[in-house]
Formats: sequence, structure tokens, C-alpha cells
Amino acid sequence: MRALVIGWASFRHGEATAGDVLSMRRVDEALSTMGLPHDLAWSPVYRPGDVNYEEVDPARYSHVVFVCGPAHGRQVREVHRRFAHCHRIAVGVSVIDPEDDTVTGFDQIFARDHDGVGTPDLSLGVPTDTVLVTGVILAPEQREYGDSGRHTAVHASVKDWIAGVDCARVPLDTRLAASEWERCETPDQFTSILSHLDVVVTTRLHGLVLSLQAGVPALAIDPVEGGGKVTAQADALGWPALVPAEEAGNRDVLDSWWRWCSSVQGRAVAALRALPGDDGLVRDMVKALKTRPVR
Repeated sequence: MRALVIGWASFRHGEATAGDVLSMRRVDEALSTMGLPHDLAWSPVYRPGDVNYEEVDPARYSHVVFVCGPAHGRQVREVHRRFAHCHRIAVGVSVIDPEDDTVTGFDQIFARDHDGVGTPDLSLGVPTDTVLVTGVILAPEQREYGDSGRHTAVHASVKDWIAGVDCARVPLDTRLAASEWERCETPDQFTSILSHLDVVVTTRLHGLVLSLQAGVPALAIDPVEGGGKVTAQADALGWPALVPAEEAGNRDVLDSWWRWCSSVQGRAVAALRALPGDDGLVRDMVKALKTRPVR
């Protein structure tokens, strides 16, 4: 006996949701506990190099366990066709049409919902690890820097690097809008989000400043060759976690500053930077306003 565990996270043209993957993890743990040899199949897009149900030898398996999502559609039919000799079980699935051949093709079905009746989803209660919640705030193209701007290349490097970091990534935008639900309407809303983060990765000046104001360490990357306003602001605030545009493609540098920002020291230094800022610019402005110009 050997089982192959398949779900929507196994399909090349499917999708791997957190609930799908946790449900497959739940079945994996159950089969391991009972000592049943089995493999988990993953989409080659989601987990390249892992078991791909399209490439395995079907004769190797006696059972197929289909986990989570709707029992519906072309890809589920393909599972029935490819593993026709196997005993096929569906668990934790939604049964929309009990007469559909994707449903009747299973030897047994243990549904999470059918005919308006629900059962707790398999993902409920599956243990998960806590990882750092990371805000990612990238600047738009800043044409005022002319040929010195390296935004496209820097952002490509940062995105490629952060995709490999084990953290919960939250894309954020400092731009506000009154009628777009994806954006905050007020600075108060935005800074409230920042206060719940562990780390911020940013190429924006205000991504750096507002993160530190919230006491959150910021890995600042300047997208301007030779240093622009991000570098100037980091210097003004005495903030060390700054990567110049010329080093944005160096993973070792990014990893090093990431570890520092994630450390107790990084958090402690960020907390110190959350103190009220210097009012020097405001004082200079007020002084200028009080000075009567000579005509």
C-alpha cells in the first residue's frame, strides 16, 4: 500500500492557498501516524523539484487521497483518469453537485460541505510556526534623479531576495487614497499597520522614517546610485541599516542587515529612534516667517 496525497496545491494550473496546504499537512500527519507510506504531490510552479503528480508512475500507488477545495473541474477529472486503478478518497472537499462525475469518480467522499451542511475544515487546529511579519514599501520611479535612478534594477533585486526570506510579507504603499480600499486614507491608519510589523524593507524615505517612528527596524535600500534622500535621511537619523543601490544585488549584504534588523539590538536601536524628532527645520521656518524681508 502506498498513497498519493493530491490537492489543488498539486495542480500546475491550480493554486496553493494557505488552507489547502495546511489541510494537506493535516492528512500527511494522519497518514504518518498510522504508518501508511505516502507522498505529497505539489505543483511544479509552487514547489519545483518536489513530487509532481503528472510525472510519477501511477502504478506505484494503491490509493489517492484528494484533499480540500471543490470536487469539481477538469483537473480533478484528470486525477480520476490518471489514477483509475487506485482507490480514490476525497476528504475535506466541497461537493457542489453530487451527480457530477468529479464527485462520483471517488470511491469515498468525506465532505466539509454539501447540501448546506458543513463540517469543520481540515486546516483548523493544524500547528503553524510564527515568522517575522515584514512590511515591504517600495518607491515609485523617481524621475527627478535622472540617470542616477536605479529603481527598476534595485527593486528587481530586492523582490528576488525577499521572496527567499522566511517571513510573512505585507506589501504596503505610503500613498493615501480616500476611495481605494487597498490603500489607507489617513496617516494614522498607515502607522497603525506599521506598529504591528516586526521588520520593514523599504526604498522609500517615509518607509524608513515612519517605521522608525513606530519603533520598527527598517532595512533601507537607496534606489539612487551615489545616494539620494534615503541615504541622507538614514544619516540624519543615525540609522545604520542602509544598503546603497550599488549593493542591492548582494544577497550577503541584505541577509546581514536583515539579521541585524531582526535581532534584539536592531529592535532596541529602532525604539530609540522613535523618540520625538528634531524641530530644527520648523524653527528655521518660523524664524524666517518672523523676519521682515528687506525691500
